[in-house]
Amino acid sequence: MTELPALIAAFTTLFIIIDPPGLAPLFVALTQGMTPAHRRSIALRACIIAGCLMLAFLFIGEALLGFVGISMPAFRIAGGILLFLTALEMLFQKRQARREDNAAEGQAEHHDDPSVFPLALPLIVGPGAITTIMLLAGQAKSALDFVAIAGVMLAVLILVFAALMVAIPLDRILGKTGINILTRLLGMLLAALAIQFILDGISQSFGLGA
Repeated sequence: MTELPALIAAFTTLFIIIDPPGLAPLFVALTQGMTPAHRRSIALRACIIAGCLMLAFLFIGEALLGFVGISMPAFRIAGGILLFLTALEMLFQKRQARREDNAAEGQAEHHDDPSVFPLALPLIVGPGAITTIMLLAGQAKSALDFVAIAGVMLAVLILVFAALMVAIPLDRILGKTGINILTRLLGMLLAALAIQFILDGISQSFGLGA
């Protein structure tokens, strides 16, 4: 897991799932009328909370699966299917619509501080991100691998924070059309990565890779 290609694949999968550019317009809507300092505070708090949640799933996710009697190959197949369905949603623009609904709900319920809901959960750490982290944890074979995955998570969260900080100009530059095009391109990449997870799970289940 510490090899560069594996780290790049892990980073790419998590980046696509969280989709920092796609969060920009939602962040603008959630923090409308707030001062730059207040927006920065909310973005930082959301990223810290998201990071804590991601670390929790990284370190206890596999133990939780073992507790309920689910093998890692089975979870890898199921997780790959979930990621593939997420990719289809990205390709057909259903995912962004659902995110906008979550943002609207969060704006109605927590107008002053949307950092926990809906920003940290479920916009940053949604089902896809949780699944991805647990799949990556299943590939870890040593403490160094877990540190590497945590580093990948930190790198993605830094990009999320950066995207939220430049949300207003980013939203203006890309526009709705630009974000839709980018989301579909990322959806294609995610579909390929999801298929790879499924193939790896099948290979492990039947010992084809041995």
